[in-house]
Amino acid sequence: MVMGTESELTEIENLLNTATASLEGQWESLDDGALAEQIAKYRTALTDISKRLANLGIKIDLEEEAQGRPSGDGGDPHGVEGVDYTLGSVDDLDPSEWQASTMEADTLVVQGVPPHCVPIHANVTTYSWPQLYRQTQFDVIMMDPPWQLATANPTRGVALGYSQLTDRHIQDLPIPKLQSNGLLFVWVINAKYQFCLDLFDRWGYTLVDEIVWVKMTVNRRLAKSHGFYLQHAKEVCLVARKGADPPGLKAGGVGSDIIFSERRGQSQKPEEIYQLIEELVPNGRYLEIFGRKNNLRNFWVTVGNEVTGQGPPKEDLEALETLQRIPNAVYGKGGGGGGGA
Repeated sequence: MVMGTESELTEIENLLNTATASLEGQWESLDDGALAEQIAKYRTALTDISKRLANLGIKIDLEEEAQGRPSGDGGDPHGVEGVDYTLGSVDDLDPSEWQASTMEADTLVVQGVPPHCVPIHANVTTYSWPQLYRQTQFDVIMMDPPWQLATANPTRGVALGYSQLTDRHIQDLPIPKLQSNGLLFVWVINAKYQFCLDLFDRWGYTLVDEIVWVKMTVNRRLAKSHGFYLQHAKEVCLVARKGADPPGLKAGGVGSDIIFSERRGQSQKPEEIYQLIEELVPNGRYLEIFGRKNNLRNFWVTVGNEVTGQGPPKEDLEALETLQRIPNAVYGKGGGGGGGA
C-alpha cells in the first residue's frame, strides 16, 4: 500500500477534522465543477484515512457507513445503486413498459405510448442541443417552462411537484438555433409575461397572437385555483414568429384563440392545443420542450426529464449521487416552476 507524503496526510486530516457545518457552508458557494472536485477530494481523504486505520488494526467499512447514512448527510437520496435503483437509458425501455392503465366501467383500458412519437429523455439545461438543430429545423416549437416563482409562498398553499429554473437558464436555451422560420408557443404565468415578451425580442421573435385556455370542471363550470390576488381559471400561451411563416401554414386563421377544456394534472396542457397547432401547420416538424410522458404525441419530438415516466435521465441521477442535486434545478423562494426540467 502506498501512502501519501506527510504534508498530504496533514491536509487530509485537516479536511476530515473540519466541522460538517463549515464544509457545507463552503460547498454551497461552489459551482458544480468545483463542488464535484471537493467531493472527490473528501472521498479520497476518507479512503486514505481508512487505510491508515487498517494498518493500526482498525477496520472501517466505508460502503456500510455510506448505506447507513441519511441522505441529508451526503448519502445518495435514492439509496444504493444496484440495490435500490439502476441507472438506465430511455433506449433500454420497451414502450410497453411505459403504458398507462385506467379502469373504465370495470374494464382495464391500457393506453400505450404513441408509436410515432420521438421522446428525448434529458435535462434541457444540459442536453447537447447541437446534435438536434444541426440535423433539422422546426416549424413549430412549444414550451411550458418551469418558471421561477417570486416568493416562498406564491400560490397560497399549493404544493409544487416539480423543480423550477431561473430566468437565466430559460433564456440560455438555444431556441433561435432550433428554428430558422416558424412559430413559437410559450405558456406563461402572470409574473413572467413581460419577461417573456423581452425574451422574444432577445431571441429574434415577434409576438403575433395569444391563446387562452379556460379551465373547466367535468360539470362544465370554471375550475378555479389559487392565485395571489384573484382565483385563476385560465392559462395563457403566447404565440411568436421568427422569420417567415412555416411552410404549409393555413392562411386566414383556424380554430379559435380560446380553448374551453377540462383541467388536467399538474402542468398538463389540453389536447386541443396540439390539435390547433397541427391544423394551423399541417405535416410540420414539431418540437415540445419541457414535455412529460403525458405530452408524447405522434410526429412530435418531445424533450424533457420526465418523458418516460421512469424517473430522471441518467445524467441527473449521476448528479444526484455525486452532488446531491440536479444541475440548475432549484425549489422555492429564490430558486428557480410549468413542466419538468
